[in-house]
Amino acid sequence: MMLSFFDQFASPIYLGIPLIALAIALPWALYPAPTSRWLNNRVLTLQGWFIARFTQQIFMPLNPGGHKWAVMLTSLMVFLFTLNMLGLLPYTFTPTTQLSLNMGLAVPLWLATVIIGLRNQPTAALGHLLPEGTPVPLIPVLIIIETISLFIRPLALGVRLTANLTAGHLLIQLIATAAFTLATSMPVVSLLTASVLFLLTLLEVAVAMIQAYVFVLLLSLYLQENI
Repeated sequence: MMLSFFDQFASPIYLGIPLIALAIALPWALYPAPTSRWLNNRVLTLQGWFIARFTQQIFMPLNPGGHKWAVMLTSLMVFLFTLNMLGLLPYTFTPTTQLSLNMGLAVPLWLATVIIGLRNQPTAALGHLLPEGTPVPLIPVLIIIETISLFIRPLALGVRLTANLTAGHLLIQLIATAAFTLATSMPVVSLLTASVLFLLTLLEVAVAMIQAYVFVLLLSLYLQENI
């Protein structure tokens, strides 16, 4: 029996073994592998169209140097999208509600964009810390502020994804509990609550897709600044 609303975010354990690794690896088994045939089925065609459209949308503003990241960021988008959507199913666990997982994805990728900028164009990368035309007395303050904002970026990436998914899951459980409790005493109110729950579920589906897209989009913007 669930002791609190936050117990749904605890990593499930079976026979003393955490199942978060299985939850992370499972999405890759759901996608069909491309075949060597000239004509693919509808699922493979739709999958290829979606990946092609997403790659074109993300990498259109980037110069050819940033296109090397296409496979990595597209795979990350599909991975986050699948985890978020699977987490909306009943009796499932959403790994992307864990801040440790999201920070483990955000920090290395953000750090890679910074290192690329410092290696390829160190002057321009360091120039972001001090806007052009800044008065001399404000130079130390602005450098400190811009440095702090630079290091906050990976934290914002991880916290944004975690907070949005956690809040959505909590709202769904709270409204579902209210609808179930009011079913016997106030059926009309319970029906209205169930209608709100249905609309909230549709909204959460949209949030699951949008947050995966925003995560990768912000990484591409950070990459654009450093190439």
